[in-house]
Amino acid sequence: MKRIAMGFIVLCAVVSLVLAASATAADKFPSKRITYKICFNPGGESDITARFQEAALKKALGVDVAITYQVGGGGALCWAELTRTKPDGYTIAGHNLPHTVVQPMEMGNAGYKTLDLKQVYMFESTPDVLFVRKDSPYKTLKEFVEAAKKQPAGVFTCGGSASSSANDLGTSMLNKAAGIKLTYIPFGGTGSAIPALLGGHVTALMSYSTMAIQQKDQFRALAIATEKRMEVLPDLPTFKEQGYDVVEGAYRGVAAPPGTPDEIVKILADAFEKVMKDPEVKKKMDANAFKTEFMGPEESLALVKKKMVEYEAIMKELGRIKK
Repeated sequence: MKRIAMGFIVLCAVVSLVLAASATAADKFPSKRITYKICFNPGGESDITARFQEAALKKALGVDVAITYQVGGGGALCWAELTRTKPDGYTIAGHNLPHTVVQPMEMGNAGYKTLDLKQVYMFESTPDVLFVRKDSPYKTLKEFVEAAKKQPAGVFTCGGSASSSANDLGTSMLNKAAGIKLTYIPFGGTGSAIPALLGGHVTALMSYSTMAIQQKDQFRALAIATEKRMEVLPDLPTFKEQGYDVVEGAYRGVAAPPGTPDEIVKILADAFEKVMKDPEVKKKMDANAFKTEFMGPEESLALVKKKMVEYEAIMKELGRIKK
């Protein structure tokens, strides 16, 4: 009995020490520069958003924030590395859905598991948009689909940001809905996909709503993958109203290494909440067709788990994983 009592006392002491250490770490956090990793090339949505956030985030955290890039595997390299990083809150990374759900599902071994990523905050979403060049002969989605049907399979190519991304899935959905066979060409991010369309290296581009604003003088948007038209893009018809059931897009936020203390995650999440409610940041987001989201750690995790179920069903329906 004495041994049991002594063991219980030791256990309580250990737990107390762990909690005290965690509290001390949180009390001092942050006390030095934080690295904010972007998992795609500069010039894409993740990078643009981080630049919008940068000044306000430094102010909210009271320390310097260094934006860095780790590109490879459609973001998988960056997220795999994050899971092996010290969980002290000083390294965070941009986090994208569906990428971090679909990559482990489709690749089998993506170097990380979806739930390894510690959710901090989900701050935006952008629907897919199908683009052609401004000088393209295809002025409507109907003309594009009719032309694609006349071509041998694979002749029409569609670029996009990474494999297992919203752009990739959106292209697969359009193929299925329209009965066409576009060949999807993945790039290291939207930033590197843009020159491919401008240079005529791909027939079309499945990108995001942001590009309908930023590239309006060079791109022609044919359809947006939403249930109804976007307020900021009132003249852009949806795929659905043109007869094709394609609704897809990306969520973006930030994640921390597994094991990061909840107290530190809360400090980071509170800072991002403050940033996303900053009038200047919100103004820039709205002007560039980003839909601002306000999801803390628990809401973000709930969204991820919901999307895991949804995307498993979608991937099976598209024949990209076994039923």
